[in-house]
Amino acid sequence: MMAGGYTTHGTAKVAVGRAVLFFAFWLMIAGCDPADLLIGLATAALATWASLRLLPPARVRLRPWALAWFILHFLGQSVRSGMQVAWLAFQPSMPIRPGVVTYRTNLSGSTLSAFCAISSLLPGTLPMACDEQGELLIHCLDVGQPVAADLAREELLFSQVLEDVPNHD
Repeated sequence: MMAGGYTTHGTAKVAVGRAVLFFAFWLMIAGCDPADLLIGLATAALATWASLRLLPPARVRLRPWALAWFILHFLGQSVRSGMQVAWLAFQPSMPIRPGVVTYRTNLSGSTLSAFCAISSLLPGTLPMACDEQGELLIHCLDVGQPVAADLAREELLFSQVLEDVPNHD
């Protein structure tokens, strides 16, 4: 039986992984009080059910080493971009040209949504919309900066984190 392009066995593995993650979040927030564990298990089960409905399992897998490298790169990029934005804020005489830049991406679906969410965390750029041709509209602080080239580099690093899972049906 298939569920969203995934076998029932594959969906069960994803569901178990998500349930463990949601229950771990519960424990971090609520603690390990035995009186609350039953509520935590029920909450994790409900969150797992909702997440499978809202975000069905995808046919991609994370590459752990590439993810670690991407996280380090992202943190460094965030600090660098944040310092650049702060410098602009304290130097009002510096010429900036806020506006919108278009960027053609090769990503789609939930992978594109994840990329937009991550790139929105970088100071100075904000993905606003995506058209049918795969072009992202990016609001940026300075259209004179190489925003599209920076996003292409970020997309390449992001896509290296994901691995397509072959269909064994």
